[in-house]
Amino acid sequence: MLDTLAERVNANDALVRRGRYLSARFLVGIGDVEWLVSVHEGRIERVERGPFLMREWAFSIRGAAEAWRRHWEAEPAAGYHDLLAMARHRHLRIEGDLHPLMANLRWVKDVLALPRPAAPARPAPDLPEEEPIVGRYRRIVLGGRPHRVYFEEAGQGIPLVCLHTAGADGRQWRHLLNDAEVTRHFRVLAFDMPWHGKSLPPAGWQDEEYRLTTDGYIEMIRAFSRALGLERPVVLGCSIGGKIVLELARRHAKEFGALIGVESAAWQPPWYDDTGWLHRADVHGGEVAAAMMSGLIAPQSPAGTRWDTLWMYAQGGPGVFKGDLFFYRADGDFRDRVPQIDTSRCPLYLLTGEYDFSCTPDDTRRTAEKIAGARFTVMPEIGHFPMSENPAQFRKFLLPVLEEIRARH
Repeated sequence: MLDTLAERVNANDALVRRGRYLSARFLVGIGDVEWLVSVHEGRIERVERGPFLMREWAFSIRGAAEAWRRHWEAEPAAGYHDLLAMARHRHLRIEGDLHPLMANLRWVKDVLALPRPAAPARPAPDLPEEEPIVGRYRRIVLGGRPHRVYFEEAGQGIPLVCLHTAGADGRQWRHLLNDAEVTRHFRVLAFDMPWHGKSLPPAGWQDEEYRLTTDGYIEMIRAFSRALGLERPVVLGCSIGGKIVLELARRHAKEFGALIGVESAAWQPPWYDDTGWLHRADVHGGEVAAAMMSGLIAPQSPAGTRWDTLWMYAQGGPGVFKGDLFFYRADGDFRDRVPQIDTSRCPLYLLTGEYDFSCTPDDTRRTAEKIAGARFTVMPEIGHFPMSENPAQFRKFLLPVLEEIRARH
């Protein structure tokens, strides 16, 4: 399958440009067959078939022939659609010097996906020429310090506060803010957390390291709701936002009309070991963040919304994504707390994408089983970023939830 790899890579100007800083050799193991790929400034000089008696490569990526066959299907099944997903599910083994791999992760992923047939093109949803979204800033005191918090809103009716994912910002919710079927009955609000998007860090940020905590996150959501005078808002959060709704349900259920956790679980086993790759001088943090997140997007998502989602990650401030992950992976371990959630006080809905290998459907299912009355749904053809990667598919699952909430209101 790799015989024509050099020809295909070198004829792709965009791919060569993306890998222009990579000059190395790496090994690809497909079952018992080994291939040594020699790269110079993004161009493949040669691809040699083994066996090789000496270690002549910087890093190696090895998997069973069947695993690679499934990876190269036009629409791979969940767990086989991405190199890191396959490593997470132990279909692949990655070893050696990880620096050239992580610094050029997007290039390596794209190159090793070239044997995959082209999937049908899927158009992204159209947005109106003039969008009905209004953006404003609000001064909010958090941790005793003033913060200038940016938020966008559209619609009227039941307040619906939307929480973005780690390392990103409120632009992820733009399709929901433009959805007339939603904004007819809901006042949709999406704020950029401090340090994210258009919300600057507080004064003195240059002398500290950003780190999101459970208590700080809860304070932020409640302070935003109070500042805007929202009465029992519905909170819809994804990833870190989906995780924090579990603690909102436990601590402050009476303050909210309903809670919706997207890609939400009490705890997830880490799918990569070293978050340091996201903040170091010899690797572009935005590039590696976008490359890592690319595999969390389902292969069925339209190219336009896929790349929009990754652009937001490429723009993150230094160390911000890593700081969010302190909450996601360490401080936000709620396994012993979720059985205390009383859904009779506030309805709780959990929606998780089939292709998410950061918060897998099984992770959410285990959480839901500990919460009496929690409603759990697996969303096919969706990954970790439903509202931004495939909003048309996401609304099929979200709209019935919102209609049920509206009927109760």
